[in-house]
Amino acid sequence: MRRVLIGGLAALLTGSLALAGTPVVKREVGALVTENVPETPPAVREQLRRYQNARSATFLDWLGDGTMLIATRFGQAPQIHHVKAPGGDRTQLTFFAEPVTSAAAQPVVPGAFVFARDAGGDEYFQGYASAVDGGEAQVTEPKTRNTGFVFSPDGNQLAWSRVTPGKGDYDIMLMRTGQAATRRVALKGRGAVGPVAFSADGGRILFRRAISAQSSKVFVLETATGKVVEINPTRKPIAYSGGEFTPDGRRVLMLSDEKSEVARLVEYDLASGRKTVVADGGAWEIEAFDLSENGRLLAYAINEGGRSRVVVADLVTRRALPQPELPVGVLADLKFSPDALRLAIGLNSATSPADVWTWNIAEAALVRWTHSEMGGLKSADMVEPALIRFASFDQRQIPAWAYRPKATKGPTPVIIDIHGGPEGQSRPGFSTAYQYWVNALGATVISPNVRGSTGYGKTYLALDNGMKRQDSVRDIGALLDWIATQPDLDKSRVVVSGGSYGGFMTLAALAAYDDRLAGAIDTVGISDFTTFLTNTEGYRRDLRRVEYGDERDPVMKAEFDRISPLNLTDRMTKPLFVIAGFNDPRVPWTEGEQMVAKVRANGGEVWWMMAKDEGHGFRKKQNRDALREAETLFLRKLFGAGS
Repeated sequence: MRRVLIGGLAALLTGSLALAGTPVVKREVGALVTENVPETPPAVREQLRRYQNARSATFLDWLGDGTMLIATRFGQAPQIHHVKAPGGDRTQLTFFAEPVTSAAAQPVVPGAFVFARDAGGDEYFQGYASAVDGGEAQVTEPKTRNTGFVFSPDGNQLAWSRVTPGKGDYDIMLMRTGQAATRRVALKGRGAVGPVAFSADGGRILFRRAISAQSSKVFVLETATGKVVEINPTRKPIAYSGGEFTPDGRRVLMLSDEKSEVARLVEYDLASGRKTVVADGGAWEIEAFDLSENGRLLAYAINEGGRSRVVVADLVTRRALPQPELPVGVLADLKFSPDALRLAIGLNSATSPADVWTWNIAEAALVRWTHSEMGGLKSADMVEPALIRFASFDQRQIPAWAYRPKATKGPTPVIIDIHGGPEGQSRPGFSTAYQYWVNALGATVISPNVRGSTGYGKTYLALDNGMKRQDSVRDIGALLDWIATQPDLDKSRVVVSGGSYGGFMTLAALAAYDDRLAGAIDTVGISDFTTFLTNTEGYRRDLRRVEYGDERDPVMKAEFDRISPLNLTDRMTKPLFVIAGFNDPRVPWTEGEQMVAKVRANGGEVWWMMAKDEGHGFRKKQNRDALREAETLFLRKLFGAGS
């Protein structure tokens, strides 16, 4: 497969993929390969500059001394930083060309942690042991993918999941911390398994097997004997997430949608099998939780239509505690400090980047630890979105976030931006792209949560499965109907955009509603379900088949042939911009390349951009800058003068 892809790239660079009579202007600058993308005028680059320099701070973990690890960017890619106190300096700890955005602190040992990084976005993560005073040592095997690093409470053991190229079955690995020679396979897994938590004595590991967005299994592994016991065995599909042992090891807390439309926090007694609902968000799902090390305090967050609300409770007495009054926003992280005196809360809003706060339990005081830079932007100039709903073909109400310019002259152009997943949710977090489109281009941005999105219950989540895939595309048609009724929106200047599965939705919408769109931007999107499922990495294939269908089934294959955008290019006449990463393990770059070739064969106009050092989306600042510049030129072309 790799030889075929490299051959395709060579052909692209030499021009052998160009069609006779079709003018294609190719350029290669650094790692970026483009076709038909114009040079960026200095004025456009300057206009974008402030939006591209905003930063964010993401909480990673508490260190044993009460300081914290965060991820932020002070160069081309986010790296791990150490923050000792609220408002303190961010001391950079990792210095790589690739982003480093995950880390787990080693308990007991001051300043020690493990982090993971890949190469060029290939997602074959390697794990490294490190410390705040420097040094690093690889703890995983080369040419393997490693995720989900979890320490035992005493810090003496490290567990994680490992898969090898082309395989779909993960193993759970275990080693004595700092002793790579002790690394061993603790469980020969089946499917996508991964450790969640250790018991307090380190003798058991709670692990989960993901089957689909709507179904998973949870088990307890005895590390000494290899014995595995399933928790709450049933044939009914249940979606679990998260997990903590209580300090006595007798019970497990997990998020579960068993007998509920949405996820609730449930306690499972391991001996009796008794189940107790600990926290219920009513119509809304509980999206995250954390249990203090002493087992006394519980914190959880409720996803209320896209916005997060954090609740703190005394799990033992069940008495009410003072609650943090947070800015309206979207939760990123939630974790108690080792001494249970503070709760770290990662939060971002539509008008400010992600930052880290702490809630002092005893004093009921909210303290801001980081103050992320806006890159010269003013928070007051940022647009807060409004939650709208529109009726689809079956009269189902579809939620969406609408970002409207504060000052407009006549009807505005519209960008419909569709999230990926498909088990994802558009939420009102900070997006420099959205704010730039609204404030600089004068466009209204609408981010819909079409059927199949998370956050609205498992019935809604299943509405696009299998043969119902096109129903979510019809939701976009209904949104176009709604746009046509709005006097402040210009129905003749609507562009659809999306990444990953949102890229498929973008291409499908262009095929279905070409006469109602001005153009489309597809980022790392699926163009043909059969080629996608054939070429996606082995560790993802079975999970994707559960969601999309199995291409080996003749009936499903026929449906894929009917709905795949690659087979509908004769319906596409409007300009298309396709973006891909050469190392993408999820949606191979060939999904975009074949789309470009097919549309051009039909005489269509296509812009193409591929980064040879990126994977599933652009993560390096220089590449993201170039993408935003090209995107701006494309949108200006479609929107016309004054944009």
